[in-house]
Amino acid sequence: MWMQENKELVEKLFARYFNMSKIGKINISIPEKVKVALAGNILNIEGPLGKKSLNIDLDIFNLDIKDGKEISIKPKVIDQNTKRLWGMNRSLINSAVIGSIKGYEKTLELVGVGYRASLKGTQLNLQLGYSHDINFDIPEGIKIAVEKQTTLKITGSDKQLVGLVVSKIKTLRKIEPYKGKGIREKGQYILKKEGKKK
Repeated sequence: MWMQENKELVEKLFARYFNMSKIGKINISIPEKVKVALAGNILNIEGPLGKKSLNIDLDIFNLDIKDGKEISIKPKVIDQNTKRLWGMNRSLINSAVIGSIKGYEKTLELVGVGYRASLKGTQLNLQLGYSHDINFDIPEGIKIAVEKQTTLKITGSDKQLVGLVVSKIKTLRKIEPYKGKGIREKGQYILKKEGKKK
């Protein structure tokens, strides 16, 4: 009865699980300059731009590295929970492989009068309209380039770390909804509010 009344929701849930397992079934190609090795439960991925270690639960999954050219991952028992984890683990491995050979890049824009950025050693110096400058410590494995004082390019081999750094920098001056001032990602849509009318 419940399934009939919520047919649309049930279909969406089934589609989600199906898609995750569909992603998991795709083997991951290992580029020439990338080395992949499994040591116990730890999958080590190393390439020209960096290295990454991932913890793989081998009680749930079978992981196979074919001649150093391809990685495949498959659950030992396929159910709703393992289907979800299957796609997620495959995506994490694929992201690590891409990051080690190509890297990840995000661009931030500083929007506001007098807003500017500069590099001071391992710190990013930001002037964001406060009475004081903000010095942001650049983590290891991340490179930040300042273009035109108001554009930042954040690059790194770790997709999650690049995303985390971008998120932290954005919180230093959140976008205000009336004039759109603040730190935003390039191409980010800003929903502006209308100011009070006299």
